[in-house]
Amino acid sequence: MRVIGIDPGLRNLGWGVIEVRGTRLSHVANGICHSAPGNGDGDLALRLCSLHTQLTEVIRTYQPETAAVEHTFVNKDAVATLKLGQARGIALLVPAQFGLTVGEYAPNAVKKTVVGVGHAAKQQIDHMVRLHLPGVQIAGPDAADALAIAICHAHHWQSGSRLQAALQRAAG
Repeated sequence: MRVIGIDPGLRNLGWGVIEVRGTRLSHVANGICHSAPGNGDGDLALRLCSLHTQLTEVIRTYQPETAAVEHTFVNKDAVATLKLGQARGIALLVPAQFGLTVGEYAPNAVKKTVVGVGHAAKQQIDHMVRLHLPGVQIAGPDAADALAIAICHAHHWQSGSRLQAALQRAAG
């Protein structure tokens, strides 16, 4: 199964694609979709359009079978949180346009799954992603977060599959 993890951001939208075979995870690709801020009222729409176009190309190129997106982190700046939510909308929309199911995970759930604690630092996430995916070259912190989201989704999917198989054996 091929999984894309997406770390929503208006300036930097991280993405990471992994392959899941049984309990083995392997790196496929990762990167960051960038949208440069502009100076006019229509800039937000153009930035969202740019992210949509870039993420569409990533999914078209790597053809994941499922996607995972991190929940929006709410901070004290309501305007920034709203803009981040709009970028998250793009992160949900593009996989849906390809017919993919999209898992959503809280940042602490991703950290707990990948690092083992819910309040891990960026450096810890990067380190653990490298342990899960030996030899990976990470495009930046946003891409590392996206790979962590994909790893989290893979672990939850595997757990759910094992539970489903056990339930079927018990019923059969």
